[in-house]
Amino acid sequence: MTLIDHEFVQAPALSGLVELARDKLKSRRNLRELDCAATPRHTFADPALVVGSRLAVMDETLADHQAREHLLDETFGTARFEKTVERLRAGRRPAAHLALVAKEDDELVGTLRLWTVSAGDAPALLLGPLAVAKTHRSQGLGRGLMKEALARAEAAGHPAILLVGDPPYYAHFGFSRQHTRHLILPGPVDEARFLGLELEAGALREAKGLVRPVPAFSFLRPQESLPRAA
Repeated sequence: MTLIDHEFVQAPALSGLVELARDKLKSRRNLRELDCAATPRHTFADPALVVGSRLAVMDETLADHQAREHLLDETFGTARFEKTVERLRAGRRPAAHLALVAKEDDELVGTLRLWTVSAGDAPALLLGPLAVAKTHRSQGLGRGLMKEALARAEAAGHPAILLVGDPPYYAHFGFSRQHTRHLILPGPVDEARFLGLELEAGALREAKGLVRPVPAFSFLRPQESLPRAA
């Protein structure tokens, strides 16, 4: 059974951001008619979803750190720390309210983070990594996390999102190579996998040059328990 077979219902409000998102999107969303297949721009899921009675998408907390690291190691291995995009994440916090986890009961089975960057001179987010536990793959959970993240990013006023990933998969959400042709990542990358999405029309039209982390320096305190950026 895929996620779309479950009934999507709104969870109780978790923050002011959730309320903002609900007000902005409820007039054009029908959660029971969400299609987890091809997803045109601006038809993302409403924030703060509970999927069925056991599977929920929610904000990541420090208590999720160990389980999340285990999932990422299982999915990508330690080579994930050698990727070019890690240079844009190392020593930094994810963007506010854009570090998500999926849990079945109390078990963490999915994760997705977004990070603030500058696409040349244009403000943007960097998406990734997205990971789903082996036991929950091919059930639409990755798409559920993506819809949730894109909805929150749109509601918070972020104009654009960048990522490095599988073009056919991310094309379902509107990501395209055309938005990143004049942008450069700080290291080697398969250019065909460097994709962008405009949440505001024209947000990346004039974007060119180096993609940089914003802020440029670490702002984690040494005692905080987020030692690995990815």
